[in-house]
Amino acid sequence: MEELPIYPDLKDASVLVTGGGSGIGAALVEGFARQGARVAFIDIARAESEALAARLDAETGRAPLFIEADLADVSALEAAVARAEQKNGAIEVLVNNAARDDRNEVGGYSAAEWDANHAVNLRPHFFTAQAVAEGMKQRGKGAIINFSSISFMINGSEYPVYAAAKAGIIGLTKSLAGALGPHGIRVNAIAPGWVMTERQKKLWVTEEALAGFVERQCLRREMVPGDLVGPCLFLASDASAMITAQALIVDGGVM
Repeated sequence: MEELPIYPDLKDASVLVTGGGSGIGAALVEGFARQGARVAFIDIARAESEALAARLDAETGRAPLFIEADLADVSALEAAVARAEQKNGAIEVLVNNAARDDRNEVGGYSAAEWDANHAVNLRPHFFTAQAVAEGMKQRGKGAIINFSSISFMINGSEYPVYAAAKAGIIGLTKSLAGALGPHGIRVNAIAPGWVMTERQKKLWVTEEALAGFVERQCLRREMVPGDLVGPCLFLASDASAMITAQALIVDGGVM
């Protein structure tokens, strides 16, 4: 990971990242750990998550707390938040990163499949925010960063249900900002472009598709998970003290 600016207010901050075991989430966990934060992350992938925690413990002396939980289970999600707060104190920074960008066609898609998709891609953002809000209110300060996507802006035909969830995150972000702002809590969103995670490369990426997408970007290189760390740290820190209800597009200049 490239060396990034140090934000002194993030040192020892209690940070919670959802979906932190791999991909963008793992890069975020590492980024906050290198700021000296007390990091907890939720994931269902035990092997990857334990390996990440062990590596960061060896490299930084700050082992993040891995909590295994299925975000589609709201009770398990709330219990995971409680465990993170028991270990690290009330959450000061929440990063709602977890997502699953399954593809689907229009035709034959069931209501149960719709609900299962949004149970991962949209619903946890609200319930995690709700779970941390009281602690942030008592502190009079907090930052919530919700990960959306440019997918709903570019008319992609392969993922209408996922795109609906990602658009919903923008609306949720703005409404939460209005509700929580009087308590000193900032809520913003990050909308990444096409980021080359291992999952993307395994399931969706072809040389032709990637080359075509990079050609649409103003910055002509492929995006990697580390490209999202700097923007997220900025929105989490006091450097963005008067920024809320905003969606920051990080896509190399597609939009």
